[in-house]
Amino acid sequence: MESEIVKEYENGDMTIIWKPKTCIHAATCVQTLPQVYDPQGKPWIKPENASIEELKSQINNCPSGALNYRMKGEAFGEIASDKVTSVNVKANGPLLVHGTLLITDQEGVAHKKDKITAFCRCGASENKPYCDGKHNKIGFKG
Repeated sequence: MESEIVKEYENGDMTIIWKPKTCIHAATCVQTLPQVYDPQGKPWIKPENASIEELKSQINNCPSGALNYRMKGEAFGEIASDKVTSVNVKANGPLLVHGTLLITDQEGVAHKKDKITAFCRCGASENKPYCDGKHNKIGFKG
């Protein structure tokens, strides 16, 4: 099984973490902070173009959890044990599971997923069981 690609973009005390295979291409980031997220740009994320508070707010609203961040001196990826796992069905899109998950793939390899995991509902994803945004291209309704 292919290892997960993780890209990091630093801006002083903050590092933005992007996991491309987790992204469902909802474009929330591009719509919220177009001066930071430019899919045609190199690099496509320019965190220096917004304040840390603006970046945190946008990243916390990422529907797939593909974007995350780490602050200097803070632990990354730790979730309080009293958090309740919740599931939301996104209209015409993926099943969004909020919380820490341990997912075992068909080869028996376990993968820990934090924050939000988007599962495919349309059947067209090339990254099953995860959503890759293909529901937008095929006009999925559900």
